[in-house]
Amino acid sequence: MRVVDLGLISYAEAEKIQIETLEKVVEGAEETLFLLEHPPVITFGRNGGRENLLVSDEFLEQHNIELAQAARGGNITCHFPGQLVAYPIFRVAKKPGGMRGLFTDLEEVVIRACSHYGLETARQGGRPGVWIENRKICSIGIAMRKWTSYHGLAFNVGNNVDLFSLITLCGLADAEATSLESELGRNDIDMQEVKHVLTEAFRTVFADSALAQG
Repeated sequence: MRVVDLGLISYAEAEKIQIETLEKVVEGAEETLFLLEHPPVITFGRNGGRENLLVSDEFLEQHNIELAQAARGGNITCHFPGQLVAYPIFRVAKKPGGMRGLFTDLEEVVIRACSHYGLETARQGGRPGVWIENRKICSIGIAMRKWTSYHGLAFNVGNNVDLFSLITLCGLADAEATSLESELGRNDIDMQEVKHVLTEAFRTVFADSALAQG
């Protein structure tokens, strides 16, 4: 697995890079994990989400917040500096449950990364992502092309999750956004360290999955 840190990059540019890399992975190139942050952007998934946007397009424009339609599954979410985004360009098993297995593995990656910091998180039935009670710390949305994944997960690290106040998170009225720093009562977690922790969790979880399938 090749790991590429794209730093702070626009949503559109990151998507372009994902598609270009996906075509290479389909042809046999090494699977790639992109780690990055986005400037403020609110995205709609294939299942919609505009009905869960709580402010006008004019408000977003005035505050330099982008709107984007995504190819991923799911509803509405948002991205911003301080949130670690991971886009795995991985080949997916051509069998029933292949995509579901990938989704479960992505949840497990974040659960293990949070555990590294002493934070207990969990899945919730019927509510994709990673949670602490009704507080969501990570959203997941996958797209697939030629049995290869793109898009991925968004893991809230920094304290400032104010952008979520502009949406009904994932269309769930009782859901709240939280972050690693907020849950731990800290404001000093180094993003580069989290990238390392998340990368190691990816390596471990996907090595386990490969062994299970083999």
